[in-house]
Amino acid sequence: MEQDGEPVRVGTGVEAAGAARRTVRLEGETVPPGRLADLQRQVWLTPAQDRLFLEGAGDRRRFFDRLVFAAEPAHAAHASAYEKSQRERMRLLTDGPADPTWLTALEARLAEAGALMASARARTLAALQEEIDGRGDRPFPGARMTLTGDWERMAAEGVELVEIEGRLARALAGARDRDAAAGRALTGPHRGDLAVIHAEKDRPAAECSTGEQKALILNLVLAQAARLSRAESAPNPILLLDEVAAHLDRRRRAALFDEIEALGLQAFLTGTDEHLFEDLTDRAQGVRVDGQALAILDGA
Repeated sequence: MEQDGEPVRVGTGVEAAGAARRTVRLEGETVPPGRLADLQRQVWLTPAQDRLFLEGAGDRRRFFDRLVFAAEPAHAAHASAYEKSQRERMRLLTDGPADPTWLTALEARLAEAGALMASARARTLAALQEEIDGRGDRPFPGARMTLTGDWERMAAEGVELVEIEGRLARALAGARDRDAAAGRALTGPHRGDLAVIHAEKDRPAAECSTGEQKALILNLVLAQAARLSRAESAPNPILLLDEVAAHLDRRRRAALFDEIEALGLQAFLTGTDEHLFEDLTDRAQGVRVDGQALAILDGA
């Protein structure tokens, strides 16, 4: 990879098998994982996301926040600051002492980070929706997307950042007793959800077939890759599609391969059936993973 026109060495992995946290190293030095965003941006789709529209709101928030983070790396820091302040506030409310001055300070930090999160989410949603609306010539289903959270909705409606911050701080202050009784914060950007409608069928994604849901997610991921690939001031995204080709018919597979090639970005497509990648012969390098070795496929 390059940074400021100079080559740099980057490594990532886990310290031990089964470790939950991934380590990132830059020129041999351990750095926060967020530093990778300075060098490259990741867009991926794996089988773990197949049930995105059927799982809880938290899974969809995390999925969408990764899309936000790829375009606006500062979003990760704002989300981290929000979560930290939220934990501290709930500890005061449930374990005490519920000092009003301390709570007000924490709620101010929560409101600032939360308003920034909501605004970034609203910007990303608008950009993705515009991208998807312009993809009518692709054989993938269109989608209408909304963020259901009150704070994201304010941001989408053009409410000023300082106003969102003020409203959130007041809402948190007024909800102290209720949150203490519930044992969790009941207002804030951690409560929102991503709602997706299959545009052609005018049906919620959760009510669509498994194949339609996968196609909707794929179109969303491709829209993300397309918009990021046009950003001249940031590194080109790296696209990972794990076991995606197996769920597409021949026409959609061909369209997917053509689109990736047209985007001109680095992409990794994985699968267990080499036949699915025949249309990529002479356009991509094929590699077979055999035990602990990699073998270049013939004709690739």
